[in-house]
This record gives sequence, structure tokens and C-alpha cells, in this order.
Amino acid sequence: QVQLVESGGGLVQPGGSLRLSCAASGTIFSANAMGWYRQPPGKERELVAITTGGRIHYADSEKGRFTISTDNAKNTVYLQMNSLKAEDTASYYCYMVVRGAPYWGQGTQVTVSS
Repeated sequence: QVQLVESGGGLVQPGGSLRLSCAASGTIFSANAMGWYRQPPGKERELVAITTGGRIHYADSEKGRFTISTDNAKNTVYLQMNSLKAEDTASYYCYMVVRGAPYWGQGTQVTVSS
């Protein structure tokens, strides 16, 4: 069984930065994919960024502002978010695929407001 625990969300002013972390525990040798999704209020969950097979994909609205990185030794994935906008307000979910099975974190709230 794999558990994902996110941290780093909170309230930030427009233009500010946050760094989200997601640590995976359990029997993990390597994740096939690691990434982040988000769900804005009243909207469906959407991809933010994902890394798989050595490649990284960002949603268009995040390119140049967000950076995904991983520490495979710690089974941790990070999301550095800069130049945050009000429309980035959402619950952010960590996502991993381990041995072909998808896992989700519980979500961490990011609120961008002055």
C-alpha cells in the first residue's frame, strides 16, 4: 500500500510563491509517474504538471511559473509555484503511479488572495 502526504499549502498574496511537497510512504521502488493536479472551486480536477519516463509536462497556464521536481531517494515530488494568481486558488492533489496503480494524496489548499 502507498500513502501520499502533501504539505506546503496556505494563503498567499498575488505574485507570491509557495512550494508544495508530497512524500510517499509504503513499499515503493520507483514511481512510474509523479505529478500534481488541482481542483478549483466549482470546477473539475485538472492537470498541473507531471513527470514520467524522464519527461515533464506542464499545463499551458502554468508554464514558466510552476516547476515540478522529484527526489527519488525520498520518494518525494515538489511543486514550486511562483507569480501566483487568484485563479491558481484550488485544492492541489499529489498523484503517483506505482507499479501500474494510481494513488492520490488527500489534497492541500492553496488560496491566492490579497
